[in-house]
Amino acid sequence: MPFNGGSQIRVWIPLVIPSRSSDHVPPVPDKTHHDQLAQTRTGYDQWAPVYDCDANPLQALEQPRVRALLGDVRNQRILDMGCGTGRHALWLATQGAQVTAIDFSQGMLDQARNKQGADAVTWQVHDLHEPLPFDDNTFDTVVSGLVLEHIRNLDLFFSEAKRVLIPKNKSGGESGGESADESGGGGDGQLVVSAMHPALFLRGTQARFTDPTTGQLITPGSLPHSISDFLNAALKANLHLTHISEHQPDQFFANQFPRAEKYIGWPMLVVMGFEKQNR
Repeated sequence: MPFNGGSQIRVWIPLVIPSRSSDHVPPVPDKTHHDQLAQTRTGYDQWAPVYDCDANPLQALEQPRVRALLGDVRNQRILDMGCGTGRHALWLATQGAQVTAIDFSQGMLDQARNKQGADAVTWQVHDLHEPLPFDDNTFDTVVSGLVLEHIRNLDLFFSEAKRVLIPKNKSGGESGGESADESGGGGDGQLVVSAMHPALFLRGTQARFTDPTTGQLITPGSLPHSISDFLNAALKANLHLTHISEHQPDQFFANQFPRAEKYIGWPMLVVMGFEKQNR
């Protein structure tokens, strides 16, 4: 399978295994599924007021890598799936993109809407376990940051991301229409997805925060997907894999984000890039 960018791929053996979803994500009745989603949504609503003050090392590790993979986004129509408090969406808007950002947490969106530059983004409440409320071939690029651990139906997530993407050679980036240089970004049918590395589950780590009011440790709820689960769902949607990289903190990074100290030499982040090609 071809990969772009010339980056060496390092495989972390404990997680890259054949996918057997029934072994670790058993099917659940609808009511249980609904209750789990409600718990996750409530958890993020509680987290929202302090989310940007948390000095989260995973976000710091992820952000520059996602931005580098996105490249020049001028004039692109971009969807941010699971935008949280808007860290990717707001930056994309400052780079000249037309951004639509969705999240299932009203609390997170309220925080995003109160930030400088928020008027340049279209914000919308939406649960990613439901089909996206957009027409086919609507966006040049789709981005999703640190969301997959909360997604039970990965097949739906990737198939819907693909559905709303404009195929690469219909966006002006490869053939026909304006060139990428003339149009600014050109659009490339690109999906960029980051996720907490599944290896962190082996250390008992998942999304969590301490409620500053009660002192209670809140865990919104995470699912222990493997990297093969991510890739199998994307390939099932007929997305073309263009990039995959795994990232760990070093001592320099840990000096800036002390919570990362215990993870030096241990993978914290996986970043993936895909394309929707016109077949």
